[in-house]
Amino acid sequence: MFTGIIEGVGAIAALEPRGGDVRLTVDVGALAFDEVRLGESIAVNGVCLTVVAFDARTFAADASTETLALTTLGRLAPGSAVNLERAMRPTDRLGGHLVSGHVDGVGTVVSVSDDARAQRWRFSAPPALLRYIAKKGSICVDGVSLTVNEVDDAGFEVALIPHTVAHTAFASTGVGDAVNLEIDLVARYVERLLAGRG
Repeated sequence: MFTGIIEGVGAIAALEPRGGDVRLTVDVGALAFDEVRLGESIAVNGVCLTVVAFDARTFAADASTETLALTTLGRLAPGSAVNLERAMRPTDRLGGHLVSGHVDGVGTVVSVSDDARAQRWRFSAPPALLRYIAKKGSICVDGVSLTVNEVDDAGFEVALIPHTVAHTAFASTGVGDAVNLEIDLVARYVERLLAGRG
């Protein structure tokens, strides 16, 4: 589990095709990387990946064909900035919201506009996901826990404060870029429970 509070911005160091899937090597950049262990989970742009090898500055993780099909990871190139978060510990503060790292779909940045010192970002989202996105609810975009300001039949809007832009990969994200979306976990469970009643 993760919180959606980004701990550091890293970069894709290499993408190595391996029999239909891909091994990613990620430069950890500003991420605190002490005490890393094989098998631990690190969210890369909101995608939960397992560390299969590491050194002092990088870690490697395998992305399956399912992960490549449902996320933006397969579209990244060496040098692409990525949001990084290590898995939460039971003693951590939950500064964002509960994030599983299981991406539900891919959206697109539609527009970015200034809103005082903040920025207002609009994203498109697949119709199948929009039903789970609620005004003032939580959404995870490229691993970042955000509050939905507006939602309609085509997409949703969020406000990014200067700190968020400066300390995430949003600083190098622009209009037309694809982003990973994870809906709030609560919405999934509520739907499943209601379906069971019918």
